[in-house]
Amino acid sequence: MATPSTDKKNVEVLETEEDQAVSLAKYTANLSNQFCKERGAFSVVLSGGSLIKSLRKLLEPPYIDSIEWSKWHIFWLDERVVPKDHEDSNYKLANDGFLSKVPILPGNVYAINDKLSADGAAADYEARLKDLVNRNVIPLSEASGFPKFDLMLLGMGPDGHVASLFPGHPLLKENEKWVTFIKDSPKPPPERITFTFPVINSSAYIALVITGAGEAGAVQIALGKSQNSVKLPVQMVSPEGKLTWFLDKDAASKL
Repeated sequence: MATPSTDKKNVEVLETEEDQAVSLAKYTANLSNQFCKERGAFSVVLSGGSLIKSLRKLLEPPYIDSIEWSKWHIFWLDERVVPKDHEDSNYKLANDGFLSKVPILPGNVYAINDKLSADGAAADYEARLKDLVNRNVIPLSEASGFPKFDLMLLGMGPDGHVASLFPGHPLLKENEKWVTFIKDSPKPPPERITFTFPVINSSAYIALVITGAGEAGAVQIALGKSQNSVKLPVQMVSPEGKLTWFLDKDAASKL
């Protein structure tokens, strides 16, 4: 069931998590085809949490054989400052559940430098993004001057956080850096790097993929008629391009 709410925002409520994964795979594959034709590349920003499991249908026919995987470039919305083989690593989660199963070129997978401190890793990741902009791998947004990724795949926490941008945190207001760091994350582990909202909102397409009843309260605040006057981080997601919410029935249960 699709419920368009504005020209730039679309809400899809799927009966089950399985239906949600099927819909997300079709959406992602269509965008891959579009951008590979338009500019010969497709930049995809991954999140942690349940998002990687939600991409599992891309590992099956028809997508596994039809997608131009060699043109994909993979980035991370946020990452925990831990070794790549650590159980808290978003890289490890994505590699184990998705990247190791598709023929994406290793040189097109941009993980953080896990040998650096949080602030060093954030500065290094931003420098690498700027190099990719200079080499025309990632375009710049004409409107904002920030990098314009083709597709960002976002999850959301029960508190409405996205990336490592948490309710009430000063980093919500960061408007100059592309990548920043946090050392006091309210959710462990405490040290992380994260894209900032100007980068998130310069995207061509954003998918917010939310599953389960635990997130229903934050979904209600963001999309429903909740009386809550507090603005959640997820409500600050407002891309230049198009935003699609992919909700299963449980996540949408309070709408």
